[in-house]
Amino acid sequence: MKPKVYIDGKSGTTGLQIYDRIAGRDDLELMLIDPDKRHDVEERKRLINSADIVFLCLPDKEAINAVTLVENPKTTIIDASTAHRTSEDFVYGFPELCPGQREKIAASHRIANPGCHATGFISIVSPLIQSGILPRDYPVSFFSLTGYSGGGKKMIADYEASDRPETLSSPGIYGRSLCHKHIPEMVKYTGLSYSPAFLPVVCDYYKGMAGTLTLQNRLLNGTPDARGIWEFLRSFYEGEVFISVADFEDKPATLYANELAGTNLLKIYVSGGSDYTAITSVFDNLGKGASGAAVQNMNIALGLDETEGLV
Repeated sequence: MKPKVYIDGKSGTTGLQIYDRIAGRDDLELMLIDPDKRHDVEERKRLINSADIVFLCLPDKEAINAVTLVENPKTTIIDASTAHRTSEDFVYGFPELCPGQREKIAASHRIANPGCHATGFISIVSPLIQSGILPRDYPVSFFSLTGYSGGGKKMIADYEASDRPETLSSPGIYGRSLCHKHIPEMVKYTGLSYSPAFLPVVCDYYKGMAGTLTLQNRLLNGTPDARGIWEFLRSFYEGEVFISVADFEDKPATLYANELAGTNLLKIYVSGGSDYTAITSVFDNLGKGASGAAVQNMNIALGLDETEGLV
């Protein structure tokens, strides 16, 4: 019998992207709600409890409410919202986070899908903390460039409007309160003692993300140079399918944030020398940063090939 899958919130950006990735698969049974009943709580509850996998692609408050509808102990929830990312009742859906994380995902019926900016940040910072290279109290600064699809339907409509303001043709720095909603998971899943100074930037292209961490090597444990940091990251992600570390000599003059758009891949670039290191993670904010990661987590939860339906 094929696993049954239901997307609660299919009409949103993340839900549609998940649908696009799994609709053509013949190893799943995709359950669809009548469009006229998508706000019908009883119909949603019926589908949620009939499914093996439920993707929650909802605003935080609605995602919290959706979890209360679950009565079937075999139903696995993969929540794409921010609501449960630091909850002790949910496993964080970042399989490459550390040894044993895949096994935790596979064994759990509650999986929190990572945030897009958090994915880029954690992919760099968590290994460096685990190794002891980066002190937990290091004053971390991070900026992340994203395509406008990361803002959801309203932002997409604003950027694609024929009468949009000229300002949308240039990069926009937002989250200037330094209290972005992804920061709690950034701290929890890296082990930093203090929140990072994090600024996101949105730009006039549809999808793709590039997050950059800059380091002063003299403040790192063991004072490694950039090549030493690259060697460690290369070793940490050795054997991973979706996360890779570019050759140290691979130093394009310009990194483009949409390089891996349309894939579930994440590539880390390391540059610098003896004094400073710059590390950039490049990936698709709708792929490894959202819907692709959700499908990857589903594959793990169902015991399928992790790469099924993903590129």
